Amino acid sequence: MHMAAFLKSHVNFRAQSEMKLFEENQKQEAQESPVYSPETGIYRSKYPHVNLPSEPFLDVVSFIFSQKHNGIHALIDSSSGLSISYSKLFSLVKSMASGLHRMGVKQGDVILILLPNSVCFPVIFLAALSVGAIATTMNPLSSLSEIKKQFSDSNASLAFSVLGKVDELVSILEGCLVVGVPEVFDLNYVPNDGSVFHKLISSDPNMAPRPMIMQRDTAAILYSSGTTGRPKGVMITHGNFIAMMELFVRSEASLYDFPSNASVYLAVVPMFHVYGLSLFAMGLLSLGSTVVTMKKFDIDEMVRAIERYGVTHLHAVPPLLVALTKRAKKDNRSSFRSLKQVSCGAAPLSEKSINEFIEMFPDVDFIQGYGMTETTALGTRGYNSNKVHKYSSAGLLSPNVQAKVVDWATGSSLPPGSIGELWLRTPGNMKGYLNNPDATMAALDKDGWLHTGDIVYFDKEGYLYVIDRLKEVIKYKGFQVAPADLEAVLMAHPDVLDAAVIGEMEEEAGEIPVAFVVPKDGSSVSQQALMDYVAKQVAPYKKVRRVYYCASIPRSAAGKILRRELKSLFASRL
Repeated sequence: MHMAAFLKSHVNFRAQSEMKLFEENQKQEAQESPVYSPETGIYRSKYPHVNLPSEPFLDVVSFIFSQKHNGIHALIDSSSGLSISYSKLFSLVKSMASGLHRMGVKQGDVILILLPNSVCFPVIFLAALSVGAIATTMNPLSSLSEIKKQFSDSNASLAFSVLGKVDELVSILEGCLVVGVPEVFDLNYVPNDGSVFHKLISSDPNMAPRPMIMQRDTAAILYSSGTTGRPKGVMITHGNFIAMMELFVRSEASLYDFPSNASVYLAVVPMFHVYGLSLFAMGLLSLGSTVVTMKKFDIDEMVRAIERYGVTHLHAVPPLLVALTKRAKKDNRSSFRSLKQVSCGAAPLSEKSINEFIEMFPDVDFIQGYGMTETTALGTRGYNSNKVHKYSSAGLLSPNVQAKVVDWATGSSLPPGSIGELWLRTPGNMKGYLNNPDATMAALDKDGWLHTGDIVYFDKEGYLYVIDRLKEVIKYKGFQVAPADLEAVLMAHPDVLDAAVIGEMEEEAGEIPVAFVVPKDGSSVSQQALMDYVAKQVAPYKKVRRVYYCASIPRSAAGKILRRELKSLFASRL
């Protein structure tokens, strides 16, 4: 039974007998589930427990470079082809660390990294952590006011930026040294241009400090997207990152026969985001895989890079996956013959997009995953076998990860098939929010459960399905309406390119669902026709009450719909 149509305690069942049958099925599924305990209400991973390093004095950089592998090329710039070999990577990290130490960077100092993906990014990031400093990353396209806020909140004292933005940053970041990083840089041969960056990267690697760093020490402050509130600094420890590598990246690689040192990953997902940071600046470097970096997403550049470097693995967000599918429809698919696996995460993906991708790439293993900044990207990962292909699922719980699905009204734990708020208890759970104990207490309870705010359900085999954000649920006459349900229906319409749904305040109903739609070029479909289309496929209380056309749907870098911006757009139309 597919349970996404039900929102517990709010659905008006047609007959009492249906409710009784529904509850009996739930109890039966709970008893049959190999991952759920009816006694504790806890879902556990189907994978064997992994013993994590227990020594208290261990930093993530030492962990990465203590792993044995036969990797050759570590990092390659997609446009220039300039690369860093594994034989030189650790030495470059130590050189940068030595330079930072000579500059006066000490344990506990905060370094702001305001860079796009590049071969330099992991070197700077790992060097900062190796001297005991704390890295805080940020989208280089952020506004000056946003940069100033994060700089002040994190108390950063040093920043790395693209050369073209250095002067602007110096003018607003009082007391901060801003280091310009060249867009394309050959780290194998560093010409003496007199720059600060040159002095840092060409320092004597043997002079790099070796501070006593504990697993519980903060390694990074990554800011939440702020799509549902003010951005908060998530404090992630060295131990969190080590757990992430063992339970997310390294454990996933062990499931496949393909050798890690022969895997080539295209780094399109930004490294300033926990998803890209976990993979491309840390996890994959512990396996000996090759990471091909792209400064920004460009479909032509991506296709060239896949073919030129024989990319085997692509991690994507929904907009990128949709663009890839459309390109494959136009081009000869031989350009993608090296691809073995495509993974999508960070935001919900419509059923239509999944089906179109699988149709175009039948030989590529497609999976989705779920994780948060607050869990250091730990959560679930998809896994397909010869018998099981659950493409629309976010996958199975990673090793050592526990979950609960909680009724947000009563607080009771729910069995497989029931929809509620996802709680996670993982070794990647954050230390807390920076300078925000109230928000920390609201998110992390005394038993170590992180209240994610995401509406989900597990099936009886332990596969997770993400429905929507709890804070984004529309309350229509007491009924709960998940915007993602309506967006999926709209996206299935042949004349719809993109869609998003928000709630509009209405005196009688409380809130009504309102849709913003990007029609396909040449479409003449009317708003009423779209409302009628949705009405035929959903319960009456879920119907879209208004449709507005727009040129684009505002989304974050990870592909999440920015509903606050949509609400502002709606307010401007009144």
